Amino acid sequence: MPPRTGAERYFADQLRDPEYRRAYKTAKARIQQTDALVRALDERRVARGMSKAELARAAGVQPEAVRRLFTMDAPNPTASTLLALADALDLELVTRPKKTPPARTKTPRRRVAARA
Repeated sequence: MPPRTGAERYFADQLRDPEYRRAYKTAKARIQQTDALVRALDERRVARGMSKAELARAAGVQPEAVRRLFTMDAPNPTASTLLALADALDLELVTRPKKTPPARTKTPRRRVAARA
């Protein structure tokens, strides 16, 4: 479907720029990772039968911060908050290498000499 509004047309134009498109994809991936982490914490909270207020107390975090974290469309929590919540839920936040496809190597092209 083609862009209908001025904002949609502007965004579509911006995405034609390779640098902008790369930055957009990077930001989108980070937002998705943050959302997945917050959802996992909230699922664990629900599975353990804890209210948001109980989790906040157990983590030593302001109740408003926990409430906002689990209800906002695009939360942006600090690492300290995530670690405190994970600890209160008996979880570890673990880092691991990204799953990346193997690097592609370019095969040099052979030049074909022009015949006279």
